[in-house]
Amino acid sequence: MKPVVQSLLETDLYKFTMWQALLHSHPNTQTEYAFVCRNTPAYPLAELKADVERELDHLCSLNFAEDELDYLRSLRFIKSDFTDFLTVFHFQRKFIKVSKQGDTLEIVASGPQVHVMGFEIYVLHIVNELYFRRLQTDDTLAEARQRLHGKIEKLQAFAQTPARVHPFEFFDFGLRRRFSGAWHDEVVATLAREVPQFFKGTSNVYLAKKYQLTPIGTMAHEYLQSYQSFGVRLRDFQKAALEDWVQEYRGDLGTALTDVVGMDAFLADFDLYFAKLFDGLRHDSGDPVIWGEKALAHYTKLRIDAHTKRLVFSDGLDLHTAFTLYHHFADRCMTGFGIGTNLSNDCGIKALNIVMKLKSCNGQPVAKLSDSAGKTLCTDETFLAYLRQVFHHPVI
Repeated sequence: MKPVVQSLLETDLYKFTMWQALLHSHPNTQTEYAFVCRNTPAYPLAELKADVERELDHLCSLNFAEDELDYLRSLRFIKSDFTDFLTVFHFQRKFIKVSKQGDTLEIVASGPQVHVMGFEIYVLHIVNELYFRRLQTDDTLAEARQRLHGKIEKLQAFAQTPARVHPFEFFDFGLRRRFSGAWHDEVVATLAREVPQFFKGTSNVYLAKKYQLTPIGTMAHEYLQSYQSFGVRLRDFQKAALEDWVQEYRGDLGTALTDVVGMDAFLADFDLYFAKLFDGLRHDSGDPVIWGEKALAHYTKLRIDAHTKRLVFSDGLDLHTAFTLYHHFADRCMTGFGIGTNLSNDCGIKALNIVMKLKSCNGQPVAKLSDSAGKTLCTDETFLAYLRQVFHHPVI
């Protein structure tokens, strides 16, 4: 059977954009990332240990192909020295370890951030594909195609509804938790062919290249969390991260992630300077309507026309939720909807809720204080309590 990872380009765009920014600003950072499964799998993930080891061996044998590097060079925000770095880059097996504790699969990547941060997305879709290979039946893909057809019918029906001020646009964010590479490819190709008026891109850089779609993504939590260890006053880490992003991309990639220490603390830092420089905000935890109303109220307070800004929603969406949010906000601002698991892994089998998150940076813990219960990540309760105190963040 073919290895899961066929190309190093098959990762999310924001891994490249964060990678470039951190390579330029903090190239010597030491980090640790850890794999976590948040729900109960159908069988113990520890059973996959040997297969995961084999897949990681293969991953570490890959290099970027010249046509892949040419594609990255064609993106105006990717700089030549970064693609030069990728020309000689390959993952080093010594930086990632796989073990098991009882039924629990443990995967830890530790070492220089610019050498280990890229492991995340590959590890997640490796584990997913290996896991679902054991659960797939002869009827699985037929069920998946029927569900995908139903989504396309909903989108075609939606096209007949009265227009709002701003159009409905959605993107594929499903690489990390997809059923398989082949199915993900089919989903993206089908959506691009059947509903191009709504489907505007994918976070999967390989599929964006293959189908001439817009690659979508800016930053993830790890980028901002890293700044908790970079020597600035903890209270100022978000402002330092956003400032470095502005200096790196000079107007490109202008969607800021808001929930590393909660929306209220983010808006306290997101002053007129940043609000003018960034094109919009991305929601990833907490009530999306409350979040969006806070964002619009903030723009109003700053006397910024919200019609020039975009709110991107990406927290566990399906089409119904996306339509509901669109109707609520689309007459007041631009919107966008990043739909993940519900596109790439809606096959009638319960999906895994797996992540691989930054645990420590430069020898100290980092944390995300989510606006949703169960999404807060930190193994150091003392640091977590301190972070809550600094940002006046309630326990959820």
